[in-house]
Amino acid sequence: MPRKILLDLAVPFSHPDYFGKNGTDIPQDAKMEMDVPTEQFKSGEIDESLYSRQLYVLGHEAMKRMSASNVLIVGLRGLGVEIAKNIALAGVKSLTLFDPAPAALSDLSSQFFLHPEDVGKPRASVTAPRVAELNAYTPVSVHPSNSLTSDLDQLRSYQVVVLTSTTLKDQLAISEYCHQNGIYVVISDIFGLFGSIFTDFGKDFTVTDATGEDPITGIVSDIDPEGLVTALDETRHGLEDGDFVTFSEVEGMGALNNAAPRKVTVKGPYTFSVGDVSGTGSYKRGGVFTQVKMPKFINFQSLQEQLAKPELAISDFAKFDRPQQLHVGFQALHAFAEAHGGAFPGAHSEADASEVYKHAQSLAGHGDEKIELDEKLIRELSYQARGDLSPMAALFGGLAAQEVLKSVSGKFHPVVQWLYFDSLESLPTSTKRSEELCQPRNTRYDGQIAVFGAEFQDKISNVNEFLVGAGAIGCEMLKSWAMLGLATGPRGKISVTDMDAIEKSNLNRQFLFRTKDVGKLKSDCAAEAVQAMNPDLKGKIVTLRDEVGEETEHIFNEDFWEAIDGVTNALDNVKARTYVDRRCVFFNKPLLESGTLGTKGNTQVILPRLTESYSSSQDPPEKSFPACTLRNFPNKIEHTIAWARDLFELYFAQQPESVNLYLTQPNYIQHTLKQSGNELPTLQSLRDYLVTEKPLSFEDCIVWARHQFESHFNNKIQQLLYNFPKDSTTSSGAAFWSGPKRAPEALKFDINNKSHFDFVAAGANLHAYNYGINSNGISTEQYQKVLDGMIIPEFSPNPTVKIQADDNEPDPNAHSSGFNDNTELEKIVSSLPAPQSLAGFRLKPVEFEKDDDTNHHIDFITAASNLRAENYNIALADKHKTKFIAGKIIPAIATTTALVTGLVALELYKIIDGKDDLEQYKNGFVNLALPFFGFSEPIASPKGTYLSKNGEVTIDKLWDRFEVPDIPLKDFLTYFEEKGLSVTMVSSGVSLLYASFYPPNKLKDRLPLKMSELVASVSRKPVPEHQKNVIFECTAEDQTEEDVEIPYVMVKLDK
Repeated sequence: MPRKILLDLAVPFSHPDYFGKNGTDIPQDAKMEMDVPTEQFKSGEIDESLYSRQLYVLGHEAMKRMSASNVLIVGLRGLGVEIAKNIALAGVKSLTLFDPAPAALSDLSSQFFLHPEDVGKPRASVTAPRVAELNAYTPVSVHPSNSLTSDLDQLRSYQVVVLTSTTLKDQLAISEYCHQNGIYVVISDIFGLFGSIFTDFGKDFTVTDATGEDPITGIVSDIDPEGLVTALDETRHGLEDGDFVTFSEVEGMGALNNAAPRKVTVKGPYTFSVGDVSGTGSYKRGGVFTQVKMPKFINFQSLQEQLAKPELAISDFAKFDRPQQLHVGFQALHAFAEAHGGAFPGAHSEADASEVYKHAQSLAGHGDEKIELDEKLIRELSYQARGDLSPMAALFGGLAAQEVLKSVSGKFHPVVQWLYFDSLESLPTSTKRSEELCQPRNTRYDGQIAVFGAEFQDKISNVNEFLVGAGAIGCEMLKSWAMLGLATGPRGKISVTDMDAIEKSNLNRQFLFRTKDVGKLKSDCAAEAVQAMNPDLKGKIVTLRDEVGEETEHIFNEDFWEAIDGVTNALDNVKARTYVDRRCVFFNKPLLESGTLGTKGNTQVILPRLTESYSSSQDPPEKSFPACTLRNFPNKIEHTIAWARDLFELYFAQQPESVNLYLTQPNYIQHTLKQSGNELPTLQSLRDYLVTEKPLSFEDCIVWARHQFESHFNNKIQQLLYNFPKDSTTSSGAAFWSGPKRAPEALKFDINNKSHFDFVAAGANLHAYNYGINSNGISTEQYQKVLDGMIIPEFSPNPTVKIQADDNEPDPNAHSSGFNDNTELEKIVSSLPAPQSLAGFRLKPVEFEKDDDTNHHIDFITAASNLRAENYNIALADKHKTKFIAGKIIPAIATTTALVTGLVALELYKIIDGKDDLEQYKNGFVNLALPFFGFSEPIASPKGTYLSKNGEVTIDKLWDRFEVPDIPLKDFLTYFEEKGLSVTMVSSGVSLLYASFYPPNKLKDRLPLKMSELVASVSRKPVPEHQKNVIFECTAEDQTEEDVEIPYVMVKLDK
């Protein structure tokens, strides 16, 4: 997974009457909101326009299993509503909520679907209709009983029960019943900056796919008699011990083909053993191995058993000894609550913390099995027991919801069986905490004040933060900020920009948007939604619709950047991230960076003068396929899809654009065309589009598409086999068609073959679109009539055609258009109509749009790709997979987004606190599929030194700079001389302004000029009016007379 992913708890409140109060009915209008049709589940079909990004994470089979599942969520404070939100977005058969306890004002610290007017009303009743709005395919209701433990049989109607804000006594009773009756259980608790999750999926739980990664495939170059398999051309096979593989297309060992999966023993990066192969024959050549995902079976123990002997997953390897202590500490909190009528320890209460520590000591065991407790840790847990933090709710809400989806789908490996996490590094050190400062203030932020104190809440409220992007991560981030009370104070402000409008596919994970918002601007709708969540934000959010880039520096100018305290990125591409990163470095602003890719997520903290920046490291370049492979020798479906995508672009975008350039640019052929070095094919396409193949009706478009079928899938294949017959050998005597080269077969058009017909239909419609020809209402019979009336000429291979056999060989056609005889070119040019004779005529190039199922774009690419795959006997891909690859779709799911956003917000606390100790910050990498959590200290920014007149000077190579006023060049050079640096060159952008080797007469005019005048004079461009500074780069020698690397220079202009 790339590092830059293109690289996103409420207190377990034990109310005395929690399971005894009578829940009120949902208002009638709420029922209407939830009683939506669920045709998706009745028909078994999945709405791909809504779930497309999630489908690429989970797959159709897993989602179909989810759509047959009924889920119960108990507890609707911050954590419970996060889980409910994520499950509703994911899509299950039904989602039922249970929480008859009355909402409290402090719940608003993290429960984003509660409003101040809901205080005193049953949480489930007021929350359910708002959760129901998230997804029309997920019916949401309130559990009808007034108690769960009085009659446990009522749980039989659910496949999964999720417990939050539940007493340990009730957790034990409910989970034991579920364990005995095959009902999956997920239990999650959060106390301030501490959180836990427990899973019990019963005995013999089956994991069908532990990782979610695509099966590995590779080409075989040899299988020896001992079963040692060697991959082709020393290509790393990527397998691990214990994996299973099957074989196909192996010549000589036919018994291996399509046989039962064989277990792998890795022998090296290019070799692996599959055991005894006697009786399968002798290897001759060829073969493909394919990894097989084998089911894994897990036996889960009950909560009762796991409390005594827990199986603990690690969330942070730097805190290896902490999970055992927290396992005891959480039980101690429940013991305290049971002894105090359901009330947890008071915020920062020393007396209560002492009592909790005594409970923990009694639970820690005896003798060799005794757990060593850190009293400070247990006391801190007690201090925060009443804390309610939105970032922790988001983190565990994403994690718990993903575990629910794992339980009902069998997709991905579950947590086995406990996972504990804390973020004590987020505690402030710049403000005080005490029992008095952490007491409730009767505000919606009391859950946060209980952890951090009132002074830190004031700091949070007066932050000026810039959010770049209002998509999936952006929505979660704004929700988190609303719950934090970020920017709600007199000096607080949030700026959010996003140039995109809302699309239907966004609704599956960008939870601030509803169906009615489709087509509206994301930044406006997101801001409106979070202001409804927290009215304190009204008037505090500025929404923009501009991309942050060089072309908008007059909007995001120096005044804008200097006013903000920090930046949070919620972007989906590296280019934009890199630009924002450079701006943050320039203006010395902290940046919080994050991204998701399916179940994977990462977070990065960029701190002025402390850490490297986002741009300090780069991902490897995007994988590309050799041109020769795509043109003539594909061996996997990714090759044919890439080829089809290029064909789509050529036919329906590039060539129509060339036609328009010919029609609109004066002397296009004489100037533009000759510079391209591509004269002949371009002129041929102009002739085809404007003369020989210009359609006058839709029937002509059908004829054109049918000829393209013949050209690509019959004629060119015949030509290839003419040049390289199936019995061809290489210069070394080896078979030409072996290894990655698959011998193709020409196709004969069959209108009853779906791919054949789809290619013609989609191609005809797109060609008609280019010409503005109406294609509506054309029946299959009309296609058949036109196709039946066509006479397709027999193809005869051309002996003069040359085909490149390998990318390592020179292309024999590379200079074919550069011939001296211009006769053919002139003949084509003379056949073209003069542009003025077609005044007003233009073609309409297609702009690729992957998410519109009616525009024929993906239809054409799918058909073209599969036809080429038929040519080369490659397994076909359905439209869904083709769309994923051709559209370069980034898979996404709400659970990962929520968790990643929670991690980012935990780092935001540290930035607001002003921490300057790098060890307190965490860069994170998670993979919910495994599940895996990895945290590391951010990498420090690079440092350098130079020798000045006063000794050695240390500089930060990334963040340091020299700042000088707009002084003459002569004074500029003197400024550095006084620092012991002899400047040898000065430049700005591409303009060289000064060099020590310039002759005196050249320097005479430049030395008196101010630096701004100098750069304007040399570059012949005035400094833009909005720009308040100019950047200069210098090379210099220090006192050792050696070249040294020094920071750039910022000249502040007099504006």
